[in-house]
Amino acid sequence: MPGANPPLLVARDVSVAYGKVEAVHGVSIAVDEGAIVAVIGPNGAGKTTLLAAIMGLLPCRGRVEYGGTSLDRVGAEERVARGLTLVPERRELFASMSVEDNLSLGAFYRARRGARDLKAMREEVYARFPRLADRRAQLAGTLSGGERQMLALGRALMGKPRVLMLDEPSLGLAPLIVREIFAIVRTLSSAGVSVLLVEQNARAALDVADRGYVLETGDLVLEGDARALVENPRVAATYLGTGATQAAS
Repeated sequence: MPGANPPLLVARDVSVAYGKVEAVHGVSIAVDEGAIVAVIGPNGAGKTTLLAAIMGLLPCRGRVEYGGTSLDRVGAEERVARGLTLVPERRELFASMSVEDNLSLGAFYRARRGARDLKAMREEVYARFPRLADRRAQLAGTLSGGERQMLALGRALMGKPRVLMLDEPSLGLAPLIVREIFAIVRTLSSAGVSVLLVEQNARAALDVADRGYVLETGDLVLEGDARALVENPRVAATYLGTGATQAAS
């Protein structure tokens, strides 16, 4: 149950700079085990940069802790091996490889460490995403946008992550597919996977999340229970397209 134990993933006072320009300023967030946490905000707010820092892809000031242990000296590959997985905004699939081969690459670190359940994991992914099962021999580059997002999620799940970080999973998808993707995210949480979700689609993100954070120009400006954020006049007016009159009064 989210909140019953210490957070599984914590970013404490994290700042990230590109040269002399600081893109994230002292941001602190926490992800409880089994929880869905959404980070919303406009384009350029620093959301993707924050994920990259947590994943170890960008240097940062501050502290990232996972399972109560500092990740300061842990590289990105080892973070993946420990159960942190990032699905990037561009999905970064291997277009000239089949669906099944892309899934197999998602289990690379586990295979290298001698995991014997890779076939069973692949069948679990196919059960969760039946369309991928139908297209297992198809080249990833020929899939629709929604199917590519499903494959990116499925590939991440092959690594058996404890924390799944999703960068703009709804980007470029039709509303019906967006609802399907977020329904899948909810089932992942029910299965015990913690989810850190970065989204410009604030309504979809807060509808599925337990807790939310609002990032603007690199600063954390609001945080709290996701339902409370939906009802917050500032969030409603700025990100949900409602409550503008109330927010201005």
